[in-house]
Amino acid sequence: MLDTPKKVKFRRLIESTKEDHDILQPYLAEENKHIADHVLGLLKGQAGNPGPLLVDMYEHGLQCATHAERDGADEETIVCALLHDLGHFIAPHAHGAFIAEILKPYISSVNYNVLRNHTAFQGHYFFHHIGMDRNLRDKWKDEAWYDAAVTFTGKWDQAAFDPDFTPEPLEHFEPMVRRIFARQPFLYENAIKD
Repeated sequence: MLDTPKKVKFRRLIESTKEDHDILQPYLAEENKHIADHVLGLLKGQAGNPGPLLVDMYEHGLQCATHAERDGADEETIVCALLHDLGHFIAPHAHGAFIAEILKPYISSVNYNVLRNHTAFQGHYFFHHIGMDRNLRDKWKDEAWYDAAVTFTGKWDQAAFDPDFTPEPLEHFEPMVRRIFARQPFLYENAIKD
C-alpha cells in the first residue's frame, strides 16, 4: 500500500468527517491505479508449483488466454481466460467467485458469470470420474451466458494443461490486463442473477 503524510483522525468510521474523506478519497483513487500490478503479482506467484499437473497454474492461465486469443476472443475475454484460476491457491473451493468479484467492476455480466461458474462448466470433462454429475452446468442452460461458458471451458480452459503447447508470454497479455483495470469501474449489482 502507498503511504501518505496526511492521516485521517477517525478511529471508527462513524467518527469520520468530510476532512477525513478529503484525505482518504484521493489516496484510494491512487491505490486503485495499482490493482493491475497486484493481480499480475498474484498470477506470477502461481509459477513453479504444478503439483501433479503437467503445467503450473501460471502456465495454465497463459495457455488458456492464448487459446482464447487465437480463437478470436475479444480482449476482455482473453484477460478473463488469463486470470480465471488466479484464486486457485487462495480460495481453491471458490476460485471462480474470487476472480469474478475482483474483475466484476470492469467486465461484462456475461464474463462475470462465466468466471464465477467456470468450475461447474469445466466439471463436464471430469466430474463423472469423481462421482459427481458432469451435467451440472445444464442448470444454467437458459442463461444468456451459458454458451460463452461452454466455449470458455470446452475450447480453452480444459485444453490448457499441455506441456508441449507454447503460449504467448505474460508480456504479451500484460497491456491487456492494464487496459481492463484502467476502465472506469461500474457496478451492476442488480443486473446479475445468481
